[in-house]
Order: sequence, then structure tokens, then C-alpha cells
Amino acid sequence: MRHIDCVQYSPEWWQARRGIPTASQFRRIVTPKTMRPSTAANEYIHELIADRLRFTPPVTTDRPMNAAMRHGVDCEPQARAYYAMEHDRDVRMCGFCLSDDGRFGASPDGLVGDDGILEIKCPEPKTHVGYLLNGTLPDEYRCQVHGQLIVTGRDWCDFLSYCPGFDPFIIRVTPDEFTERLRDALESFWARYQSAWQEFVLRFCLTTSLYEVSHG
Repeated sequence: MRHIDCVQYSPEWWQARRGIPTASQFRRIVTPKTMRPSTAANEYIHELIADRLRFTPPVTTDRPMNAAMRHGVDCEPQARAYYAMEHDRDVRMCGFCLSDDGRFGASPDGLVGDDGILEIKCPEPKTHVGYLLNGTLPDEYRCQVHGQLIVTGRDWCDFLSYCPGFDPFIIRVTPDEFTERLRDALESFWARYQSAWQEFVLRFCLTTSLYEVSHG
């Protein structure tokens, strides 16, 4: 894993992840319930190519948020502090992580010691209650969590759902068959992405300078 020390949603963070498939978007590559290629994969490839050709990343740390997203952002530091105190673990803030080969990325909510990562969700109460009753890693985050394990190479990820006034929900996720199937799907996606990139360059990037800037 290569860790880039930056503030998430800063210009440096945007630049580091430009054109890089990231764990939070892996659900657009493969459908977690069936492990079949997602119908959104082509759109994601187009998005990655467009980002790769962007000369400058967004220069603002602001991002559009609804009330639920704002609640999650505001609640996350409290959830991280709870986890660190309850488990007596050192949790370090994380900027952006690249896989050793530089092809895939992730932004976990914390690096735990030398072998773990933390992923925090602060959902609405009704959603949190569902997590508590089901007692399993929610399907909508399976690709993200297992993708973070692939990118970082760490041994485990603690998934924490935190909602003030309710018992927290925490589950430890370790690499398993799903991780390996996702890894295979990522390899196939990478080949498709590179093929589409090369086709776009040959057909539409008519100047050497444009190719060199975007490819570099």
C-alpha cells in the first residue's frame, strides 16, 4: 500500500485519485449479491477517462450534501473517537491509499495499528436499526469494504455503524472468497478500462501534448 498524506476532498486528494478506480465505487463494477459485472461499469469507465483528462482537479473542499450526508460527516469524528476509546486502539486519519501497483485506490476512515482499517457509517436511525437486526455487513458496502482490504493489503476492516442514542453496530471483515472474486472482477475491469482509454486516445486525443499531460 502507498499512503498519500492529504486531507480528504482537498485539491491534493482529488489529484491523487484522478482517473483511479476507488473502493467506494467498486459497486459500479460488480453487483455484490450476484458478483456479476454491473451495468454501471461502462458509465464508470467513461467517468474515469473524463477525470483523467481533466487538467485541474476541483479546487474546493465543498461537495453537494443532503441532510443525511451532512449528518454522517458531522457524526464521523464522534464515531471514530468512540471506536478508539472502546477498543483502545490507535486510529490514524487516512488521506488516500493506492494499491502497490498504483491501479486502485481507497480512502478508509482510519488506519488501525499496523494491520487494520476502519470504515465508518453514520446512517439514519431506521437504517441503523436494520443493521443491528441483520447483524451482517450490509450488501451495499461489501464491495467497498473488501475493496479497501484489496487496496491496502491489511488483514481486517472493522465496519462501524454509529447512530447516537443506539447501540453501535460493529463487525470485523477479513479477506475471504468474496474478496478473491472481487479481485478477479477488478482485474477484468482494469483491462476494459485500459482498452477504452487507449481507444479514446487514438481516436480523439489528436495532440501529443494532451496525451502526455493526461497520461502523466
